[in-house]
Amino acid sequence: MGSKVVLFLPGDQRPVPNQLAQPNVDVFVGALTAALTHLGHQPVVLDRFLTGPRQSIDTLGSIADPMIGVYAHWVYGPHTTDGVVGSDTPLLLASNFDGTWPGLVGLLNTGACLTSLGRAHSRLWSDSADLTADEAFMAGLDEWVRNGAVSHDASAAHAPGPVGAQAAATAQRVHAQLRASRPLLMMLGDTSMGMINGYFGPQRLARHGFSEHKVDQAWLIEQTKTVDAQRVDDAFEFVRQAGVTFHWGGDFTADATRAQLRDYCAVLDLLADCGADCMGWQYQLGLIRSLPPSDFAEGLLNSACRPESNGTTVVCATEADQGNLVPMELMKRLLLARGLHESVAFHDVRWGGLHDGRFLWLLLNSGSAGAYAFNHDPDTLAGVHSYRQPAAYFPIPGGTFAGESLPGAITWARTWLDGDGTLVMDVGRGEVVQLPPDVRDAWWNGTTREWPFMAADLGIGRDDLMAHYQSNHVAVAYGDILDEMIELSRLCGFRVRVLSRQQP
Repeated sequence: MGSKVVLFLPGDQRPVPNQLAQPNVDVFVGALTAALTHLGHQPVVLDRFLTGPRQSIDTLGSIADPMIGVYAHWVYGPHTTDGVVGSDTPLLLASNFDGTWPGLVGLLNTGACLTSLGRAHSRLWSDSADLTADEAFMAGLDEWVRNGAVSHDASAAHAPGPVGAQAAATAQRVHAQLRASRPLLMMLGDTSMGMINGYFGPQRLARHGFSEHKVDQAWLIEQTKTVDAQRVDDAFEFVRQAGVTFHWGGDFTADATRAQLRDYCAVLDLLADCGADCMGWQYQLGLIRSLPPSDFAEGLLNSACRPESNGTTVVCATEADQGNLVPMELMKRLLLARGLHESVAFHDVRWGGLHDGRFLWLLLNSGSAGAYAFNHDPDTLAGVHSYRQPAAYFPIPGGTFAGESLPGAITWARTWLDGDGTLVMDVGRGEVVQLPPDVRDAWWNGTTREWPFMAADLGIGRDDLMAHYQSNHVAVAYGDILDEMIELSRLCGFRVRVLSRQQP
């Protein structure tokens, strides 16, 4: 027989998501063990979810055989990283490619966490129910068992070339503004659900022109008690008049929305207290048993049309993800310098599929996407729908800030931490595509219907992103500001990487 290979199951910290995903995970484990057996190897399954870092250390730390982490639902990064970071045992992350059970999301997040720690690993993915029928997957699996690593085509990831004079001048003006008044990031908590790849810290941020002010999330619970009821009433009337459609029902009531607006007002007060320019908001899991979901408040902050606003956005990154917060703030300033609307959205890279010969990514996030994506009108909240966040994950009722993103040219970006301590800025061009209603509904209903929807051509296909992208999150802005973003990122001291199948 061939090599012994140990399969382990990273999990969610919460029992309910693991229970819901168990049948799907079992199917993928079965397919993976069949694939290994087909190649002549000996799979050994550690048949329990690793639901905490201590479990990961105790279970994985002493394994000397090659290991495969199985990603067939959302998982926490440390439930892999803490058990493997001290060894050089060959490690493969294997995921399904499924929107309903987004193992690809867990793989991308865990891969980025491992990269930030300098831990070598490989990646494989497939949407095939029978992995032995997926020739590319099987070839990669065989290569990994034999060599301890999988090689992927890296031609879509490359260093940027020179930018035009006008783009460079715009970037230089914005950089001068940043140097004159250093942007201050307010971090309301950090490292949501173990996403250690999304936190850089003040020492690294300072080298690139940013400062960080950390606020314990516990402050928000007390801050909400100081919000005057009239402010909440006024905010409630504002969002209704501005065009939000509320899908109240069951325990999701108008009072739940009022509670979310109370939290929004409390966050405004915290922002004013520290004079912050932008913010990251952890919420999960620190506040999940204390306050309603932060989604509606985050969507408002990322909208110019919002209560108690002077007509500007406050960039807010959900899950306290500095890897999105930094490029969101930079893109906002570039958009303003170009005379474009300033809204920048935050999304999960949730799934993707072919449509009319193009590979489109389904970007879908429960948090900070503003209203502009749904209406292209900075003066209204029309097109925003608020549904109850799924009760299995969010016990306290509260609504989302959802809608269908309109078509248009986009620029996207992401900051990530390399294992040598370098902060890297990934950038690319793309296009939001409007799908036919039947296709849109099939994709939306096959993922999470309550969350904001964007179908986007990111200029790279499935395999390029899955092999090389260092996050499950992406920042998206309407408008072509790629050259400006490249130059501004270089001026700020980031290493810049362009992801594109079209070489400059």
